[in-house]
Amino acid sequence: MATVDRGTAPAPASALARSQAGRRRRVLDAALALAARGGFDAVQMRDVAAEAGVALGTVYRYFESKERLLIEAHVEQVEDLAERLRASPPRGGGAAERVVEVLRRSTRHLVRRPEATAAMVRALGRARPEEADVVERVKAAMTDIITVAIHADGRPPDGAGRDLAVARVLQQVWFSSLIGWVGGVDPAGRVDADLESAARLLLDGPGARLSG
Repeated sequence: MATVDRGTAPAPASALARSQAGRRRRVLDAALALAARGGFDAVQMRDVAAEAGVALGTVYRYFESKERLLIEAHVEQVEDLAERLRASPPRGGGAAERVVEVLRRSTRHLVRRPEATAAMVRALGRARPEEADVVERVKAAMTDIITVAIHADGRPPDGAGRDLAVARVLQQVWFSSLIGWVGGVDPAGRVDADLESAARLLLDGPGARLSG
């Protein structure tokens, strides 16, 4: 009986899968480009399709609403930041100093493209139950960023309930402060100040030195 040589290398991704991934990537990039130029209202699905060079039906195949589209774009940014921080976590100072550092890095990353960030924040605020899964991914990535920073070795212990509670509260402060910045109520520096005050109160206690 002839022996079939199946080889040892894994099968490459199909051309179809690569093509689909490429179209999805173009749609996300198009949405961010439109958002950077005109904010949330500039992201219309028909315009996204034109910007990406795909059919309107293709946009809806991957993203059923512009809210999901923008939140997915935000997920990618936060998950990418989480990966970079895992590779090179802050190690100096106490827990509050490390958390403040990574949150400032997160905020700096967002304020570089204010209109796009405003669009993503508005999308998060308008999320429906149908987008709950992708909102949870944003929360999970932010939780990872914060809990890794709490520990000097970058490895939070399993079942660290207090760490998760701290991460949840800081995310609420972060989102609320971003809304204030997006709405023109506060300058971008207020986001950092609010996060620093919250982090120090939660991690250093009542005697913490607070930001002004």
